[in-house]
Amino acid sequence: MTTAEAPAAPVKASPFFEETVLWVKHWTDRLFSFAITRPDSFRFRSGEFVMIGLPGEDGGKPVLRAYSIASPAWSETLEFLSIKVQDGPLTSRLQHIQPGDTVLMGKKPTGTLVLDAVKGGKRLFLFGTGTGLAPWLSVARDPDAYSRFEKVYVCHGVRQVNELAYRDLFTAEIHDDPLVGDEARAQLTYYGTVTREPFEHQGRFPDLINSGQFFRDLGIPEDRFNPEEDRVMLCGSMDFIKDMAAVMESQGMTEGSNAEPGDFVLERAFVG
Repeated sequence: MTTAEAPAAPVKASPFFEETVLWVKHWTDRLFSFAITRPDSFRFRSGEFVMIGLPGEDGGKPVLRAYSIASPAWSETLEFLSIKVQDGPLTSRLQHIQPGDTVLMGKKPTGTLVLDAVKGGKRLFLFGTGTGLAPWLSVARDPDAYSRFEKVYVCHGVRQVNELAYRDLFTAEIHDDPLVGDEARAQLTYYGTVTREPFEHQGRFPDLINSGQFFRDLGIPEDRFNPEEDRVMLCGSMDFIKDMAAVMESQGMTEGSNAEPGDFVLERAFVG
């Protein structure tokens, strides 16, 4: 007599992709970028974010944080821009990754920092502080940005000059991009500003906008945003988001979302 084998327990699908680190670039002692392989099934809209992390130490739960995807939606690899927090639960370890290491990635991208969340217009302003530049690395390399807007402005605010990561990309390298190079050369403007060191542009964006200096620097005749044709996207620290949202509303701009596009958008679920 044989005994029937008990049916095997179903294998629970992992909520994460396990992807391989391709390269790592350290910009400063506080800032680094890295790229990982892209799963064949992974789809996202330029500007969205996803959960990124590492397995827990000693068999513990994985440690994950929300990261904007710095690659455009068409890219074959996935790029991210990160701060380094020496005692941070994730980045204290993540900053030491090397090519060939494994990184966990969530399977569902999301977010409101996408072109679908703003109405059409003439000028698109992409404001980011620190690692808040990341979604604009994606959006500014997306052909839709140039087909929907006549001018695209990437505006990056940092404390020190060496934190202006990707400045060379936006001022030169993107002009040779096989997909958007010609459009970027004609339509893209980069504006970097620094708060703690001398630089060609200095100060916080809310102050530069309220004083009109921001518009004068860019050669824009009006000294304010025009809700009829300007669209603004915001990513950065909580204080930055709060202050900039107040500036937008004071200039007659209405906040948009995926469900109802507006004049400006910000990411409430993820800041930084």
